[in-house]
Amino acid sequence: MNWITLSSEAQLKDIVANTEQPAIIFKHSTRCSISAAALSRLERSWKEDEVAPMKAYFLDLLSHRPVSNQIAHTLDVVHQSPQLLLIHDGKCVYNASHMEISYPELKKQLERIQV
Repeated sequence: MNWITLSSEAQLKDIVANTEQPAIIFKHSTRCSISAAALSRLERSWKEDEVAPMKAYFLDLLSHRPVSNQIAHTLDVVHQSPQLLLIHDGKCVYNASHMEISYPELKKQLERIQV
């Protein structure tokens, strides 16, 4: 899986402005075992051909807390960690946190918006 590091509010603006393709943001705390487990489950299940052309962004919450705060404000979502957000047409159309983060559910949500 090829994560794009999300480290600036300018990147977030670009993600939200992109109406050509959906994106996910995985908000990860490097100090949290639940976050590590959710990330591992997602990466083990990931099949690039099933989710193309979606872009996948990775946010290290501890290093980039202001970006996380901006995500909550811009996309009108409550901050969670770990958290997976699916962005489409400038909005968060799906989010999950903790052990609710699931590749099959992400794939289902992605198929729903691409119909």
